[in-house]
Amino acid sequence: MKFQELEPKVKAIVANTHSSRDEKLKNICQLLQDHIEYYNWVGFYFRNGDKEELVLGPYVGAETDHTVIPFGKGICGQVAVSNQNFVVPDVKAQDNYIACSLTVKSEIVVPLFVNGVNIGQIDIDSHVLDPFTAADERFLEFVNQEVAQLF
Repeated sequence: MKFQELEPKVKAIVANTHSSRDEKLKNICQLLQDHIEYYNWVGFYFRNGDKEELVLGPYVGAETDHTVIPFGKGICGQVAVSNQNFVVPDVKAQDNYIACSLTVKSEIVVPLFVNGVNIGQIDIDSHVLDPFTAADERFLEFVNQEVAQLF
């Protein structure tokens, strides 16, 4: 399914008045994993109050031990500091990478802003080398703009 076909589905999930915020976030993760074949793990991390760490939010995919990530550590921790998208075509070539699974070959992390403040991010792992394009970045920025309405 193309990104533009997924956009109204993301909007519908966000607009659903019968689901909690966490249910909506998990439903978005499931939608993306189900319809984008190279999205093998999809989840959200959020800043833990005033602490300089991220806490795992709703996700779909393999279980992870990485439920708390300090700012600066791994790809997610670096995005928490830089406030910039981070695309990793090959995780083996990345020095500051936290390995989640041997099957993960690439990763994309896009920060989530509410009123100009980075409150978290969407994190996607892929079992494919170098699948992420500028179109993925734009789509995930759209997803995060929609998700920001939930906060």
